[in-house]
Amino acid sequence: MSSFLLSPTTASALDGPLIVAVTQHETTARITDRHQHARGQLLGASQGLLSVDAGNSRWVVPATHAVWIPPDVPHGVRSHGPFVGWSVYVTTSACADLPGEPCILTTSGLLREVVARAAGWGDVALDAPQLRLAHVILDEIRTLPRASLGLPIPQEPRLRRIALALSEQPADNRRLENWAAWAAIAPRTLTRRFVAETGFSFTEWRQRVRLLRALELLAAGEPVTTVALELGYDNVSAFIALFRRTFGVTPGKWVGNRTD
Repeated sequence: MSSFLLSPTTASALDGPLIVAVTQHETTARITDRHQHARGQLLGASQGLLSVDAGNSRWVVPATHAVWIPPDVPHGVRSHGPFVGWSVYVTTSACADLPGEPCILTTSGLLREVVARAAGWGDVALDAPQLRLAHVILDEIRTLPRASLGLPIPQEPRLRRIALALSEQPADNRRLENWAAWAAIAPRTLTRRFVAETGFSFTEWRQRVRLLRALELLAAGEPVTTVALELGYDNVSAFIALFRRTFGVTPGKWVGNRTD
């Protein structure tokens, strides 16, 4: 099959094959609105960059990682520039011992090779050799290391309002006290509850949303200096240093790794 997403009927079918794998090659950006289906879904890109909103979290997913989305979890997907994407849909009954919350996984060469093989099977009953490979995919979902590229969205209404505004405009440099006044919440309460709900301080959360947007902009071909300035950094060196502390490479090296 060539489509990145199954039809809604197939994706929500309670019966059918244990897994169905699909791939798609896009030369332009693709946006899929939030939706949900009965099957679990593992999705990623072999080339390019994806943004995924699932449940109460958001991830920017490079080709080295994939996102697991359990059954019936609302989610949306967006690609940034050309990409080659893949998805594996897992029948509901096989998801019981897979992660119960959306998460991002560091992919393995084994997983990528088996998914590539499975993408040629179509939506048909699996024979014995295919079933063995399907169970390899399930084992990889269970055991692959989880990565911390995500961004939790707070659920308290005032904090959520701030988080969504910053997600839309990461360059907004208003101080915490100004955001607190804007959302009608005490600064001390904002500070305490942001950590409780997201695991990040307000400053750390804002840095993370900027870095995730930086990955999107870099994937679209924006120069490093332009990205830093668009995200509100007066000092490009400070942006590069933060990027390197978080991702282990400089922005320029990250772009180079994507094009090697």
